[in-house]
Amino acid sequence: EFLLDPQTMEFYFCEMNTRLQVEHPVTELITGIDLVEWQLRIAAGQELPMSQDDITCKGHAFEARVYAEQTTRSEDGISFLPATGTIYHRKPPTSS
Repeated sequence: EFLLDPQTMEFYFCEMNTRLQVEHPVTELITGIDLVEWQLRIAAGQELPMSQDDITCKGHAFEARVYAEQTTRSEDGISFLPATGTIYHRKPPTSS
């Protein structure tokens, strides 16, 4: 991850995660690449089958998460704890 200085337009390295992120299926959907397989290949000492320049994105994908939290107030402030809840309406998208 990088930060951009808008005045100088310079990028500064911020963070690198050496593990797959929970959002990796979004990347897999638009690239057609199985990132878990690639990670296992690298761990086994194999070469990557493609370079960055060979990877193209096709289509669109997004991931959404629904959280339920119970807020409580105490002398220490407000806390947000995971909670169960009832889903009253759910309509998953259909393929076009």
